[in-house]
Parts: sequence; C-alpha cells; structure tokens
Amino acid sequence: MASPPKNPTEAQALKAKREADGKKAMAEYEANAEAVRAKTEKLRALRLARDAAMPPPAPKATKAKSAGTKSAGGKSAKAKKEDAGKLSDWIKRQQDGGHSY
Repeated sequence: MASPPKNPTEAQALKAKREADGKKAMAEYEANAEAVRAKTEKLRALRLARDAAMPPPAPKATKAKSAGTKSAGGKSAKAKKEDAGKLSDWIKRQQDGGHSY
C-alpha cells in the first residue's frame, strides 16, 4: 500500500482521484448492465417470434403396458408382489432355514 500523504492537500488530491475513479467505474458498470438488458430483451423478442411462428410438435404416442406383462423372472409383476408375502412369513422361513433373527 502507498504511504499516507504528508500534507492535507495531497490527501484531498488522493480523495478526489479515488472519487473520480469510483464514478468512472460505476458508469462503466451501469453501461454494461444496460447493454446486457438490451441484448436480453432483443433475444427474448426473437425467441418469442420464432416460437410463435413454429407450431408445437405433436406429442408422441406411447404404448400402454398390459397388466399381465412378464418380468425378467418369468412371472408377471402382479404375481411377484403376491408371492412376496408378509414380513413375519419371511422371518419364519429364515428361522426355519437355520438363521437366527
């Protein structure tokens, strides 16, 4: 950092320079922000015009799955859920098989 000014006139000159630099930076910032807003507005108008000119694509038809479709195990998904049984049944099978639960 620069050394502090030795007299009040130098301090005032440095303060004035900093204020001028700040005003210049703020003006540049605001000009850039305005340019971005103008560009965004222009692009939005172009996009809306393009979208209005083109009709939306037709939705693709999907095939409905039948209720009895086979899963990888050869059983239907519905039958697989029915075979799952209750948790108590599963624990009983595990205990009968020699597992300690």
